[in-house]
Amino acid sequence: MHYFLTTLLLTLALCLQSVPTATAQRVRPDAKLTVGQKAPDFNLKGVDGKQYTLASFAGKDILVFIFTANHCPTAQAYEGRMEQLHADYSNKGVQVIAVSPNDPLAIRLDELGWTDIGDHYEEMQYRAEQRGWEFPYLYDGDTQAMSRKYDPVSTPHAYVFDKSRTLRFVGRIDDNEDPAKVKSHDTRNAIEALLAGKEPPVTSTKTFGCSIKWSDKRSSVQATFDKWAKEPVTIKTIDETGIKALVANDTRKLRLINMWATWCGPCVTEFPDLIEINRMYRKRPFEMITISADEPDQQAAALEFLQEQQASTINYIFNSDDKYAMIEALDPEWPGPLPYTILVEPGGNVLYRHLGEVDPMELKQVIVDWVGRFYHSPRGRGYK
Repeated sequence: MHYFLTTLLLTLALCLQSVPTATAQRVRPDAKLTVGQKAPDFNLKGVDGKQYTLASFAGKDILVFIFTANHCPTAQAYEGRMEQLHADYSNKGVQVIAVSPNDPLAIRLDELGWTDIGDHYEEMQYRAEQRGWEFPYLYDGDTQAMSRKYDPVSTPHAYVFDKSRTLRFVGRIDDNEDPAKVKSHDTRNAIEALLAGKEPPVTSTKTFGCSIKWSDKRSSVQATFDKWAKEPVTIKTIDETGIKALVANDTRKLRLINMWATWCGPCVTEFPDLIEINRMYRKRPFEMITISADEPDQQAAALEFLQEQQASTINYIFNSDDKYAMIEALDPEWPGPLPYTILVEPGGNVLYRHLGEVDPMELKQVIVDWVGRFYHSPRGRGYK
């Protein structure tokens, strides 16, 4: 099943049913795991389909658990450094193990503005394949049983255990999300010290990153959907000149323009994906505009459809029955059939064109690669 279809189905399930009491309770323990304590056991499924416990790594001298998350911008910024730790130490008796602690149903769509995928198991498989990970990536999202024992506070959060499985270091991988500004390689330093039979120079640090999405946050997901359902939905008319101005894009935002019609089956089918994309990225330098190709006298029908879709986007309907003028105004490369979607950079460069139903995965990748995956990326925090 398509990864994002899985995400959609699970999200819909959340909307249609109440959260079980057992998973709605706060899952963090009363006391966190501290340096000097033994590694709690676990039984988790990896992205390779295998089950892993502490015994699975009995032949390794050092275990490095890194709690991480697909969706988190800080975690994404550290993926390369996780890979480098594995590459540098896998042949020295060190095992790097990534763990996803998040309940994927406790993550709001507007928390996915820095990513193309969420934290479902299937999405973890995609990320591991995309990155070529050769180390285990374990899923703890259903019960968060391991995470309750280890108690990470953010992603990423590293735990280094020695041969006796005693915790010797816990904290950050290093001291800056931007690799060019790193001054203290804390996790690497701990590994090097243990390999040399020494005490790590630092045994614990604070961490910076995204909060863990414990299961009790599911209620905020539903509350957000309820809030979005109340947003006003409007539609205005637009002419050729107006469409050309949209494409010229004199903003500093990446602009998605979708041409659709109520009578167009593929348009109707893809629309929920577009609404999801808008909700993911609209807090970033991104905006979505829809233009209905229905006849001008069908404006009320077009508005009704948009309201059903909760399309609180910028919505227009072309004010003429001259469809060829509409086509040329939007994009001379558009052959004419619906739906048609373009991404326009500031200044009018068309970054992406797609005739027919969009592939949500492909479209999200293009968007997030432009707006930036990391806080320190050019279009990251503070870009307006």
